[in-house]
Amino acid sequence: MTNKYFPDEELGFNELYFVCYMIERVARRLHQRNRYVVAQLGEEGLYHELSVAQATHCLNPLQVEEEWIEEYHMENGDFDVTRVDPQYTDKVPSPTQMGKVYARLIESVNEEDNLLAAIRRVYDAPICDVIDDYNTSAYYEPSYVQTRALLNDGF
Repeated sequence: MTNKYFPDEELGFNELYFVCYMIERVARRLHQRNRYVVAQLGEEGLYHELSVAQATHCLNPLQVEEEWIEEYHMENGDFDVTRVDPQYTDKVPSPTQMGKVYARLIESVNEEDNLLAAIRRVYDAPICDVIDDYNTSAYYEPSYVQTRALLNDGF
């Protein structure tokens, strides 16, 4: 997929990773699921954020969070992905770790070089509820296991 503003430039893994990382940060801050952030961004917003990721990754992530929340009219929710049961785990993966998990999963299902469709496909999939349950091992399963689970509608 090419950059919206520079059609001779291809959007790559680094742009995808940054956007996934920011989706995770914003979702955690607002206590929303990642799919909410993706829905609020919409196709045009996703395309814009992917296209400017090379520049915005240099900004303070808190500033980028604020801009996304304001520009895309995002609201607080009641889902806290960081709430884990200490009986099962005391570890919560960082937004950078989860950004990479989602970027790899999106990259693995990106058919026909349609990155926007792949992003929506992954974040809208029910499997994300399992991956985002840190009481399970789904988030640190190998990428090929997560991809197979996505394609087969479950682990």
